[in-house]
Parts: sequence; C-alpha cells; structure tokens
Amino acid sequence: MLAWFFNERTGAQPLTISGYIKRCLVLLFAFILLYQIWIFLHICWWIKFNPSSTAFMEDRLEIIQEKKPDAKLQYKWVDYGKISIHLKRAVVAAEDSKFLDHEGFDWEGIQKAYEKNLKKGKIVAGGSTISQQLAKNLFLSTRRTPWRKAQEAVITLMLEKILSKRRILEIYLNVIEWGNGVFGAEAAARHYYKTSASKLSAAQSARLAAMIPNPRFYDAHQYTRYLNRRTAIIQARMYMVSVPK
Repeated sequence: MLAWFFNERTGAQPLTISGYIKRCLVLLFAFILLYQIWIFLHICWWIKFNPSSTAFMEDRLEIIQEKKPDAKLQYKWVDYGKISIHLKRAVVAAEDSKFLDHEGFDWEGIQKAYEKNLKKGKIVAGGSTISQQLAKNLFLSTRRTPWRKAQEAVITLMLEKILSKRRILEIYLNVIEWGNGVFGAEAAARHYYKTSASKLSAAQSARLAAMIPNPRFYDAHQYTRYLNRRTAIIQARMYMVSVPK
C-alpha cells in the first residue's frame, strides 16, 4: 500500500503533484468508507446487545478525571420495560413529540428552531430529534464542525433504518447525560430521587425531562423558576404523545 502511494516500484516514473493529490483522495475516501462500515457494524451489534459506553460519556469522564483522577460515572443500564412510562412520555414530549412519526429528522422543528435563533441573534433553540441526539452521543465528539453535522445525519439515518423506535428510545434513555457524571435513567432516578427508574412518578419524570438541555447546570440548580415552569409544561403535555410499547 505504501509502495503504491509513494510510487517506489523500480523504474516507475515519479508522481506529479496531481498524482499525489489523487492518491490522497483515494486514501481519504477509503478511510471514510471504513469508518462508516465500523459505525454500521456497531449499530447492528446494538440490535441485540447494549452499548457499555458512548463517545460523549468517554469525553465527560476524561474531563471529570482531570480534576479527580479516580472519578467514575454514575451509570447503570436498565431495560426498556423497567423504565417508568411517565419518563418515556415526558422525554418524548420534551425532546421530540413527533418521534414515532418521523424518520430521523423533524424538518418543521428544524425550521422553527432556525427562525427562533435568527430572531434572537444566537442559538436559543435546537431542532434535533431523539435519533439525532443519540447519534451524537454514541459516536461523535463535542466539537462542532461541518463534518460533524454531516456525520450526525448519516448516523441518524443508519439508526432509523437498522433499529426499531423502541430500541432507539431505550438506548437514548440509558445513555443521555442527566447531571455531572450522571448518565441514564437509572442513575438519574437514584441520584435525584433515591429510587429506581421504574418507580419514577409523573412529576419526577417531567422534571428530569426538563433538565435534559442543560443537565450539569440543573444538577447544581435544581429549583430555578425556569425549571419549575418547564416541568409544569412538560407534565401537561406528556399524556398527549405516544411512545413505543
């Protein structure tokens, strides 16, 4: 492979600049293709088996361990049937009310978020679906780049084509951040309410759902006026949405 790249065969003519560029592009394409296959195989594996960690969890642990080297994440997987129906409804109502209807992207929600951000002159709303958020959490770093958004879209399509809506929501509820070093529904239930994910009430579930956009802040500020108002709105809406059975 290296001999091909550098054209080191006996008697071969030296490569021109355009030749090197073409070969670099071929190698880049091969790398991108292999990376997509790697992602595809991981998602196929998760049809039956649970992810033990995510790219985002690993990033957060690295940051936390910079200050406390022996720190560990609060995380415990719990099956879909052992997560409160209240939490499922609250999270879908808060994050992606059209979850069962779209194929990974809520174009109307994206348009509304864009118009709202344009009006405010800064990012104050996001239009990401649960599938898009899961794509970011599972595979991507926290750095914002044009490539990252394109890769997020590709992963989102893979998730929607390979996994059921129930499985997507199950993984999402188990890996999203719910506080500083707190990941997943079971860890969140125990961290905030000293109970299991299966026993969360409607009010508790609505508050947890309200915390998702800024979990580390709300971990330290659990009773702000905005959080209380947002919790009440979610609790009023959560019975209007459908979730996978």
